[in-house]
Amino acid sequence: MPLQNRVDPFGAIHAVPERGLFTGNRGIIHDPETRTLLKKRWALPAWIICVCAFRNVRREPMGRNRPGGKAGWTELFFLDEVTALAAGHRPCFFCRRERATDFVGRFGEAFGIDEPRAPMVDKRLHKERLASGGQPPSVLVEGLNSLPDGSMIASGDTAYAIRAGKALEWSFAGYAAPLPFERLAGQKLRMLTPATSVSVLKHGFTPVWHPSGDT
Repeated sequence: MPLQNRVDPFGAIHAVPERGLFTGNRGIIHDPETRTLLKKRWALPAWIICVCAFRNVRREPMGRNRPGGKAGWTELFFLDEVTALAAGHRPCFFCRRERATDFVGRFGEAFGIDEPRAPMVDKRLHKERLASGGQPPSVLVEGLNSLPDGSMIASGDTAYAIRAGKALEWSFAGYAAPLPFERLAGQKLRMLTPATSVSVLKHGFTPVWHPSGDT
């Protein structure tokens, strides 16, 4: 039985077999006794994206991973970095320092901040991300060409990633074949990727894609 720790681009957490390329966390949000989620969906404003293998560290997902048998941070899983960014996460400074430094540096470039820090990013993202109460703006089909690769949008409950001038429908298993933007005409579209992360993407941050997203 899969654990409820797979995250979709909307930031919701599901129990599905597919794991994805990355893990990450929002603090401790599970009960290690039952290995189930608590009612809360985050414990910290810092939502991070981590690698699945780091320094031979072994963890029991949603188990007791702290000294004394206490619960450690709750392992969440993402199809890829594009998905994690859409859900409102950003790279981890502990296991992905180079990527995190790049992300925060480009955040500084985007917003004219000389000495950007991760908490600045987290504060903005926590106000914007859908899963922590943000209100994503609507977007017109005509405006999709202005979005950077790696942005994600939604039509109803269907999420799409933007890449090379096309829209790729998302699923836990991967991306479907690219669609021309015109195929989304007449649909009510909204942004999923928080505005802060979209700005970082526009300033050159290149997210890691699942192989199915190669165009």
